[in-house]
Amino acid sequence: MTTKIAFFLLFIFAPLCDVFRFDLELGHFIIFGQAWTISIEPILFGGGDSIDAAVKIFSRVLLPGIAFVVFSFILIWRFGRIYCGWLCPHFSVVELLNDVMLKQLNRVTLWEKASKKNAGLLPKIIVTLTAIFIAFIWAISLLSYLLNPVQLLNDLVTFQLGFGATIFITAATIIFSIDFIFARHLFCKYGCALGLFQSLIWMANPKAMVVKFDRKRAKACRECSLSNENKPCDQACPMRLPTRNIKRAKFTCTQCAQCIAACAQVQKNNPHGSLLTWVDGQAAKEVDRAAGTVKTSQQLIKSKTIT
Repeated sequence: MTTKIAFFLLFIFAPLCDVFRFDLELGHFIIFGQAWTISIEPILFGGGDSIDAAVKIFSRVLLPGIAFVVFSFILIWRFGRIYCGWLCPHFSVVELLNDVMLKQLNRVTLWEKASKKNAGLLPKIIVTLTAIFIAFIWAISLLSYLLNPVQLLNDLVTFQLGFGATIFITAATIIFSIDFIFARHLFCKYGCALGLFQSLIWMANPKAMVVKFDRKRAKACRECSLSNENKPCDQACPMRLPTRNIKRAKFTCTQCAQCIAACAQVQKNNPHGSLLTWVDGQAAKEVDRAAGTVKTSQQLIKSKTIT
């Protein structure tokens, strides 16, 4: 949780502290307070050294880009959508609003049945206002990546925002509010191109890190304090995935480990610990064995009877 909060705060304050942003007025990136440009203007206007320009393009654009792609591919190949579960600002909002909605409406999405009825209109107002407030902060934060953040905040406080900035903040707040109230994890599962890209790479590696259910101890799971339809592990998953199922059924898993933590809490008095654990390598391949390789209980009984 500390990691998620820290990265979310970095997302909000990075432009204000000139850690990273693109200034539309200046026409270049600002990284750690320094202007980041290719500096090939002389050759564009008929002067300068073409070789020097090629070196600058390679060292400042192509090389960093290639390094970023390679590093990201290796990270995703081994760990899946770990960025989504631990660093993505949107997913942090998903988990935050899940907690707020659970406390106020006794459910984490509007599409699920509440565990018990909530009285009055106040809980719904709290959830709605929380989502709108976060959406408004998000809209300002995104715009601060493109405009001078200090000037933007000053114009916002003094009610002197320009027409374009006003339209952007209004439209973004409305769109994010709809997302945060009605979609959230649905956007992460079906609408995020970056998330889909990570899932495809992760699925291509059968030895990638995955959450594994210890089927040998399935009895402990059946004896869970809640009913089979409301397992704490499934309820804890922000993506609403079948946490104890095969890897293919968890295509959009974000490796957030909420299911592992929920199971560990239920099994806290069990000397063997959680039934859900992270595994990789050969152990990960067993999580998604091909259909037909796992014998049913009837087949096992029949084989024992024959022998």
